[in-house]
Amino acid sequence: MKPDNPLLKILACPLDKGPLILDEIGGALYNPRLRRRYPIVDGIPQLLPSSGVPDAEEEPAAEEERNASAGRDRA
Repeated sequence: MKPDNPLLKILACPLDKGPLILDEIGGALYNPRLRRRYPIVDGIPQLLPSSGVPDAEEEPAAEEERNASAGRDRA
């Protein structure tokens, strides 16, 4: 799928119905609000709710933030 594909303007996340961003490098459509990636297989976006996977790059940072927040709560 190419960035100028008109289909990108009408595709939406199956969970929050918001717009998706094309991740050409990862071969997926990305929802930054939910931090989920939907794979593109043979040029076809897999937009079933069960097809979305959490963004692995975002999880460690979110975990660190939660740990830092817990430390502030204890102080």
